[in-house]
Order: sequence, then structure tokens, then C-alpha cells
Amino acid sequence: MAGTTNAKRFIEAYNKIDHSLRVQYNLKRGQTFSDCVRRCASLNSIVRKFEDTLIDYGRLRNAIIHRSDNYIIAEPHTVVVEHIEKIAELISTPPLAINSVCRKDVLTVQSDVNLKSVIKLMAESGYSNIPVYKDLSLIGLANGQKIMDVIGKELIKGSNIDTFIENTKIEDVIPKLVSSNYYSVADAKLTIEEALNMFYNNRKLLAILLTKTGNFMEPVLGIITVGDIIDLNNILENYE
Repeated sequence: MAGTTNAKRFIEAYNKIDHSLRVQYNLKRGQTFSDCVRRCASLNSIVRKFEDTLIDYGRLRNAIIHRSDNYIIAEPHTVVVEHIEKIAELISTPPLAINSVCRKDVLTVQSDVNLKSVIKLMAESGYSNIPVYKDLSLIGLANGQKIMDVIGKELIKGSNIDTFIENTKIEDVIPKLVSSNYYSVADAKLTIEEALNMFYNNRKLLAILLTKTGNFMEPVLGIITVGDIIDLNNILENYE
């Protein structure tokens, strides 16, 4: 950036944000920058996080350039320039989730494994979300809390729990897990921003399973859980 003024750096970052938002969300050319930011705040977790700051930066841009010929009349502080450049980078090329907090040592089970084996695997591994496959096809996600809910209902009915977990296959439990949208499958190009937005838009979502193309016939490459949200936000906050 040697030889480039703070004002020019600020305007370049501002234009990068403006262009990225309009292209990504097909916004009308006549919409002001502030309108674009407010519209995208409900669609993009990064914009939502920096909404007020971006609107302030829109006003600052108008103060820096005060004429139609882009004549610069002010120079912003370096810390402001560096901040808008960071936001511009996050919006235009957000980091991939699979390269950050995504857990890649994924345990899976086959659908004919009994419930007792799944519970034991969860206890031994410390993982409460285990993808379930029927041959090569992903059919669901065994979640510890939801399995406990199923067992609780059996207790209420007076069932023998030892017999139940011994004789019940995990594939028989999957359809009983309340809410089919407690997990989602996405492709390996999922960004941190997109992951955060998925959790934001679906408050029942517990886990995102990443496969190469988001296909249920592919192996799971990584898992992001609701417990990773804080780490995902921290990555955005400290991204450079």
C-alpha cells in the first residue's frame, strides 16, 4: 500500500463492499449504500455484525468525497482504513468454515448399529453428534440430547431400557428425533459467514455436516455445531 493515501485506500475498500453486496444479493443500482447495508443485515452475518459501523463508514465516505468528480477533501485515520479493509475482505472473500473450527475427525455409524453401541461411542469419544449412514447414504444425525429424549419417553411408557437400547437400531430412532431440521448438510465451500447465517436463520439447528458437494451420498468431511458459534464469531472479529 506504499504511496497510497488513506483516503484512496478507504474508498477502494468502500467500493469493494458496495460492489460485493450488490452482486451477491442482486440489489438495485438506485439503492443507497445505507439501504444496501440494512437490506443485507438480515441476509449476511458479517454485515449484521458491522451494520452500524458500515452505515457510519458510508457517511464518512460522503465526507471524504464531496463532489461528483471524486475530489478528496479529507483523510481518514489509519485505524479506520484498516478496519474497513478488514470488513471488505470478510464480505468479498470470507474464510471457509472447513479451514477453521470445523471438526474433521468425524465418527460415523451404520444404520443397523443398536442404540447401546451409539450411546457407548458417544461416551467414549465425547462427541454428541454422529452421522448415520445406510451403506453409502447419509440418513440422519444421532444427537445425544435427542436420543435421551427418546429414551425418556420409553421410561415414561414403562419400557425396559436395557432391552430397548439393545434391540433398537439407530435407524429406527432417527425418524423419532423431534424436528427434522436440527441438522443440515452443506458443501465444503461453506464460508464462516454462511455457517453463522444458517444458525441465525434456524434456531433449532444443532449441527452442520459438510460433504464435498453437499450431497447425502458423500462422506462427511467435517461437522460444525451450535457450540462453535462463539468461535466462528471470534474468527470474524480477529480476521486479518
